[in-house]
Amino acid sequence: MATAHDTPRAALAPGYLAECDVRDPLARFRECFDLPEGVIYLDGNSLGALPRHAEQIALKVLRHDWREGLIRSWNEAGWYDLPRRLGDKIAGLVGAAPGEVVMADSTSVNLFKVLAAALRLRPGRSVIVSERDNFPTDLYIAEGLARLVGQGHELRLVDTPAQLHEAVREDCAVLMLTHVNYRDGAMHDMAALTCLAHRHGALAIWDLAHSAGAVEVDLNGSTADFAVGCTYKYLNGGPGAPAFVFAARRWQAQCEQPLSGWWGHAAPFAFDSAYRPEAGIGRFLCGTPAVLSMAVAEAGIDLMAEGTPAGVREKSVALCENFIALAEHHCAGFGLELASPREATLRGSQVSFRHPDGYAIMQALAERGVLGDYREPGILRFGFAPLYVRHADAGNAALALKEVLATRAWDQPRHLARRAVT
Repeated sequence: MATAHDTPRAALAPGYLAECDVRDPLARFRECFDLPEGVIYLDGNSLGALPRHAEQIALKVLRHDWREGLIRSWNEAGWYDLPRRLGDKIAGLVGAAPGEVVMADSTSVNLFKVLAAALRLRPGRSVIVSERDNFPTDLYIAEGLARLVGQGHELRLVDTPAQLHEAVREDCAVLMLTHVNYRDGAMHDMAALTCLAHRHGALAIWDLAHSAGAVEVDLNGSTADFAVGCTYKYLNGGPGAPAFVFAARRWQAQCEQPLSGWWGHAAPFAFDSAYRPEAGIGRFLCGTPAVLSMAVAEAGIDLMAEGTPAGVREKSVALCENFIALAEHHCAGFGLELASPREATLRGSQVSFRHPDGYAIMQALAERGVLGDYREPGILRFGFAPLYVRHADAGNAALALKEVLATRAWDQPRHLARRAVT
């Protein structure tokens, strides 16, 4: 299989991509996904593909656990333990220990929880530092929480990663960053920036939405304090699948999160009138878990664990390198500009190109069976999920992109008309 050490130009050699697919140690996983014929799916960074086993799990929950077991299934089918059990599985994918991750709610809700908890752990400090190009929901949650808390709290934004070193000062309570940028796929040095925060007495919160299942993550090795992430992208959990939250064990007994729902109570079925949080990671639970969607998500999580983060990352780098080389070769002269970092160590598992007609180009590609997505301003995003994307897919996608650009196939009213979801 191609590795990060191969020259990207090797992708241009006849037969090279086919050889990569033959030698690919992850090739067997493609059959574990129910992919439609004639589609090259390069949008796993937005919604993962359907694991075949997910349908079987859903039918079991519906037909056996729910229909036959009814209320008994909270105990007999293990529904009650799902958030912690799946959290432990996710922990193994992001460098956390058992009992440090729980599956619950959405990424936005979980960010609110850990951000509020972190602010309480740093009384007297009033600043949350982040990037202006962070994913909008992260910034919205931070803005809303700062207004809610009041007392001079503010969100301080920087325009470049280099400016973080000036922005994280003694008034900083929390450094809140997304590990891999949603637009261009640029990846932060988690360990170095967590160290920066700790050096100034601040805590570090990481959003792993574009990392978990795509790149190697080592939360404990980086001494991260808190993290959140979703399961519907590279973990293939399904649309709207529950997210996850990480809290380092050293903080669990002393941190408080404001959404003190009954599922996070130390004894939820004691039905006490006063709240008493669970001692461990369970305190980050809130309401009754979404059992069906959580159970279905286990199929994708298990596949990722079997593939191993290191193996997935190796293939991810090769796929992205090959696609960049092929797209730049075939599409030279058509105004396409690489928006992602060229250096693989600085990039997640997506390749972004910039073009002024990016939206219409992506619609024309979709008509040809190549599915990526678009983000403003002018960004075409191609996400490479190594468990089911082949090297030949990267080559065929680059050729389709060339055809769309060379023929101006994108310049049609049906492609120019904006849809609600881009």
